[in-house]
Amino acid sequence: MAAFTVAHVSDPHLPPLPEPRLAELMGKRVFGYLNWTRNRHRYHRREVLDVLMSDLQAQVPDHIAVTGDLVNLALEAEFAPAKAWLESVGPPEKVTVVPGNHDAYVRPTSHRFTEAWQSYLSGDTAPDHGAIFPSLRRRGPLALIGVSTAVPTPPLMATGWLGKGQIEALERLLASLASEAAFRILLIHHPLRSSARAKRLTDAPELLALLKQHGVDLVLHGHDHVHSTIWVEGPNGSPIPAVGVPSASARAHGHYPDAAYNLFSIARDGDGWRCRQMVRGVNEALQVKEIRRVQLL
Repeated sequence: MAAFTVAHVSDPHLPPLPEPRLAELMGKRVFGYLNWTRNRHRYHRREVLDVLMSDLQAQVPDHIAVTGDLVNLALEAEFAPAKAWLESVGPPEKVTVVPGNHDAYVRPTSHRFTEAWQSYLSGDTAPDHGAIFPSLRRRGPLALIGVSTAVPTPPLMATGWLGKGQIEALERLLASLASEAAFRILLIHHPLRSSARAKRLTDAPELLALLKQHGVDLVLHGHDHVHSTIWVEGPNGSPIPAVGVPSASARAHGHYPDAAYNLFSIARDGDGWRCRQMVRGVNEALQVKEIRRVQLL
């Protein structure tokens, strides 16, 4: 059987930022807008995003996963351009999205991403629990499990959480997949572990306990804007790789690297799976080059 390929991008923070109306610059958005105009607009660049996505498309992946933060301040004017960008990436059958904290930046528009991008978020069938997440999409040998950690938070906070209802539904979903011969990928915005209290997943211990009991084969996340791989405990002590990726629109600044994406090649290997990761990223000359290859499983 030929390998199935999954591309992983995250945190495009789609530039440019539309000019907000004065009435929209209230509360947390004031801080976010000042940060964008003073700093973030310099290193989240549309030309970087475009060249990265052009290279990704040239790899012809079987599926593309986008792990959140498509927008910046969740302005009403940001959601339609974000949907247009998603459509340029591919149709909902080929692209799966989970939201990030910037997609639910403030309470008044925290619901808008579900309306604007629903066809990219929702599972193959309507859930029996009445909510979009957790979602389940089957693509080739994969079971793509999407969860949302996107919630509005106070100024200077970028935490996320799943909540009791989503965790309970996720436990039922993972239990139902345990006997299937599917490669299970969990898509989530926040990393499973974080040293930054203001950016952490607050109910990570509950999620880690679920993964230890029921397991998945791979976790893909964003949020940190860096290359990362950690291993978390699965059933019977088996390790699960959790892989992060830099912002898809970023120029290198501070400890943050230039934009990059991951490409995973997944194939059955006897009773188990093989999974190889290739990392491709933008260099100083705005060219996309292979950075490394890693045999994860």
